[in-house]
Amino acid sequence: MAKVIEGLYYSESHEYVKVEGEYGYIGITDYAQHELGNVVYVDMPDVDDEVSAGEEFGAVESVKAASDLNSPVSGTVVEVNSALEDEPELLNSDAFGNWIIKVRIENPDELQSLMSASEYEAICK
Repeated sequence: MAKVIEGLYYSESHEYVKVEGEYGYIGITDYAQHELGNVVYVDMPDVDDEVSAGEEFGAVESVKAASDLNSPVSGTVVEVNSALEDEPELLNSDAFGNWIIKVRIENPDELQSLMSASEYEAICK
């Protein structure tokens, strides 16, 4: 069973958002990295790019497949995880410890449409 962390918000497309104040750290779940296999490349937006809830903001490529990344929330990119440029496999070793982008959340109400840890676990079975 893939690891799921309480207190995060989850999307059906297997991204999570960890909220800290007005910011959200967005990454892929442990389930997603497990399904993808060995991650070889992460395509990320630029700082100051706008992302929209449910819209694509990048992609993760593995030896098996490429998968679009969809933002769980709308906002402005304030930071990208540059460590993933040189070591995309960090997503495999610790998906929750290696977020992909940090955004300033535009509309906190969007979080209500995302899943809790227990709801997300149910769709991963």
